[in-house]
Amino acid sequence: MLAYGSFSDSELITLLKEGDASAYTVIYNRYFEELYIHACQRLRDKDEAQDVIHELFAALWNKKEALEIKSSLAAYLYTSVRNRIMDVIAHQQVETKYVSSLQNFIETGYCITDHQVRERQLTALIEKGISELPPKMREVFELSRKHVMSHKEIALQLNLSEQTVRKQVNNALKILRLKLGMMLFLVV
Repeated sequence: MLAYGSFSDSELITLLKEGDASAYTVIYNRYFEELYIHACQRLRDKDEAQDVIHELFAALWNKKEALEIKSSLAAYLYTSVRNRIMDVIAHQQVETKYVSSLQNFIETGYCITDHQVRERQLTALIEKGISELPPKMREVFELSRKHVMSHKEIALQLNLSEQTVRKQVNNALKILRLKLGMMLFLVV
C-alpha cells in the first residue's frame, strides 16, 4: 500500500491525472482548510466560501486529465480560488444592481402607473359629466374649455349675449363640481 501523505504535490498531480482517487483525497485534505480560510476572509460568508472550495475541487477532479499546472499546486489552487471569488463577487454585484433596479421600479413605476390609471379614470368621469349637461350648456362649456374660446367669441358664434354665455359656463361648472364630487367620493 502506498503512503500518499508523504508524496510531493507534483507526484500527487501525476497520480491524479491517471485517475487515482486516493491522490485526489490527499490533495483535498492537504489544501481544503487553507483555501477555505482564505475564501472566508475574502467573501465573509462561510457557506459561500465552502461552495467555492467544493466547486474548485469538483472541477479539479472533472478536468484531471487536461490539468496543466505550470507552477506549484498551491499557487494553482490559490489562483483558482481567487478567480472563483472574483466571479462570486461580480455575480453579487449584478444581483444587487438587479434587486436595486427592481425595487426602484416597484417604488416609482407603480406610482407612475397608478397615477396614469387614476388620471384616465378622472378624465372619463369628467367627460361623462360633460356629456350629461343640457345640450346648449354643454356646447357653450366645450367651446369655453376645450376650444379655449372667450365668452365674447362664444357669444358671437352662437348668437347669444355674453351674460348668457357666462351664466351657462358658471352653471356647467357648478353641475360638474357636484356630479364629480359625488362620483369621486363613490370611486375613491
